[in-house]
Amino acid sequence: MTAFHNVEFPLKLARGAVGGPERATDVITLANGREIRNSCVSLARRRWEVGSAIRSLDDLAAITAFFEARKGKLHSFRFQDPADHKSCRPSATPGPFDQALGTGNGLNRQFQLQKTYGDGAGASVRPIRLPLVGSVRVGVGGSEIAASDFSLDGTSGLLTLVQAPAVGQLVQAGFAFDTHVRFDSDRLDIAHDAFEAGRIIALTLVEVLP
Repeated sequence: MTAFHNVEFPLKLARGAVGGPERATDVITLANGREIRNSCVSLARRRWEVGSAIRSLDDLAAITAFFEARKGKLHSFRFQDPADHKSCRPSATPGPFDQALGTGNGLNRQFQLQKTYGDGAGASVRPIRLPLVGSVRVGVGGSEIAASDFSLDGTSGLLTLVQAPAVGQLVQAGFAFDTHVRFDSDRLDIAHDAFEAGRIIALTLVEVLP
């Protein structure tokens, strides 16, 4: 049976990772040269190649152990994207007003953590499922609330407030987060290119969408 393993791909082993969001767009070219384009998905899916750098034999052994523990692509795990793992800029510290989660109606106490990319009609909203629990800060109606005034599910990103926000109050949050991924292959090929060192021919991580 497949399972989510709540462990993180070692950050030192991810150095040199290449990748990012990937979308699926159908493009049909008409006889007159014009195009019809259609997006096949509502959310981008992220993908990274993490195996190309030359590594020590110890690092290669660590990657092999991690791969074996996940049984190839069977079990998923956490990965921190160096370029996109905060509600704010990577160089900044998450604050309680970074991202809008919703507006109070006097009854609802639960809000999904999410991150908005872009603005206006082109904005894309991404649910955040794997927040780093201790990093989360929450603002309600323009004021930060205490950590004791909310709880958080660290494997779904569902935020629960002790008190329901009043009608019209904006609920916001800031956080750091990981991405839910799995290996994209059941095979691990290691090339021994140098003395006491080598590289992995291909090691791809692909995001697991909810």
